[in-house]
Amino acid sequence: MSRVFGGCRVLMEVAKAEAVSPATEKIKSGFLKPHPISPAMKEFVGASEISRNVAIKMIWEHVKLNKLQDPANKREICCDDKLKSILDGRDKVRMFEISGLIASHFPKRT
Repeated sequence: MSRVFGGCRVLMEVAKAEAVSPATEKIKSGFLKPHPISPAMKEFVGASEISRNVAIKMIWEHVKLNKLQDPANKREICCDDKLKSILDGRDKVRMFEISGLIASHFPKRT
């Protein structure tokens, strides 16, 4: 029995030594990478660069704070003037359309 546990301890020490430290930060890419944004989006979020996922979180925070979800259909958002400025001036938007509608506010880098 002790040979089994002893071997297990050795393996655990090796695994612990090879484990990636949580202090090392991963390189952000894709949706997590901050990008320059359009003037309308700058006005909404208050920053010059932001990642797409943070932008969507801020939009949802605005929706929840101002109770803009349609009570009858929670998947629809009734846009106020602030949201209309970044969501192509639409009065109602479905929750799944948000990421597509904000794509124009993240111009591609050249």
